[in-house]
Amino acid sequence: MKKKLFSVMLVAAMVASTLAGCGSTAETTEPAAEEAAATESTEASSEPAEATEEAAMTDDLFDVANYKSDKDKSEWTIAVITKDNTAAWFKRMELGVNQFGEETSINVIQKGPANADAASQVEVVDNMIDQGVDAICVVPIDPGALEASLKRAMEQGIVVISHEASNLENTLFDTEAFTADDFGAAIMDALAKDMNEEGKYAMMVAYTTSTTHMEYANAQYKHQQETYPNMELINDGAIPTCESEESIDTSYERAKEVLKANPDLKGFTGVASTDCPGIAKAVEELGLDVKVVGVGTPNEFKPYVKSGTITTVKLWDPMVSGYVMCKLASDILAGIEVGDGEGYNAGAEGYEAMTLSQGTNRCLIGQADITLTAENIDEYDF
Repeated sequence: MKKKLFSVMLVAAMVASTLAGCGSTAETTEPAAEEAAATESTEASSEPAEATEEAAMTDDLFDVANYKSDKDKSEWTIAVITKDNTAAWFKRMELGVNQFGEETSINVIQKGPANADAASQVEVVDNMIDQGVDAICVVPIDPGALEASLKRAMEQGIVVISHEASNLENTLFDTEAFTADDFGAAIMDALAKDMNEEGKYAMMVAYTTSTTHMEYANAQYKHQQETYPNMELINDGAIPTCESEESIDTSYERAKEVLKANPDLKGFTGVASTDCPGIAKAVEELGLDVKVVGVGTPNEFKPYVKSGTITTVKLWDPMVSGYVMCKLASDILAGIEVGDGEGYNAGAEGYEAMTLSQGTNRCLIGQADITLTAENIDEYDF
């Protein structure tokens, strides 16, 4: 596509140059000018429809039709860029990414920053752009920090798909397993049940710049205020109470600080996969009866679920969300009709008929939430 567009632009430039030259002698060579115009008109009318269509496709960065690749799929490279490849959550995601590559024979790679911070992630994205990948699927640490890089990617014809980034502007589609409102409300329902719908609780997120984390946290608080008036978020409702910075060690230290400062605390939620293991470790170490509900992988949470410290785990399967991003990117590269995404079938359970939420971006939402308790956590091994 890029080469075709370049050819069309080159032809247009040559025609413009020719017309400019004719214009300088229009009064003395009028018949010749008319003949040239007629010839140009004939050539234009015989120009392939494909070229005309390609020329019309250059204006809108968000028109998925612009991104159809003229290469064979065996030559494509889809790069999945995570927050931190060493985390269990993203190791699980890589299984789905690799599964997609094996099923399709498309080259897929997963990369993550050496440090789980926004600046390091931008470096990874920029590196993938410079390598000329065909698609970037990204789970942003800070969507705002990536905007300029992802716009540059799209300007170069690179497909951009995101996950956990409903406020990211420079993406063709953001993909989510469910709505943030529903997920946040479900976390709060589980915590309220454990707390008998009364008492003080705290919240942890990875970073306040993490879009979905803050959406889940705000949805929890909104649902608590509307449904559980006898519960109280500490620090006068400040959201969040603390940040884990995508580190279990940090979540443990921050949780200890909160627990010691609030001896009457009855509940704690965490929405990053690194949050609740650290919170639960602090709760058990201090010998407290504080109920913990949050998001993460079954195997990391299992010891604390078995001990009763973590009562409920809410999650989606990152293996599937990685697969879904790659599938959507490959369909766009293949020129498969996607439209605005409404009803898109990503070929995975819970993502067979995704719904469109049009906001800052086109957000495609599945129905793929999972709830784990002591009764069923042994059924999941990741």
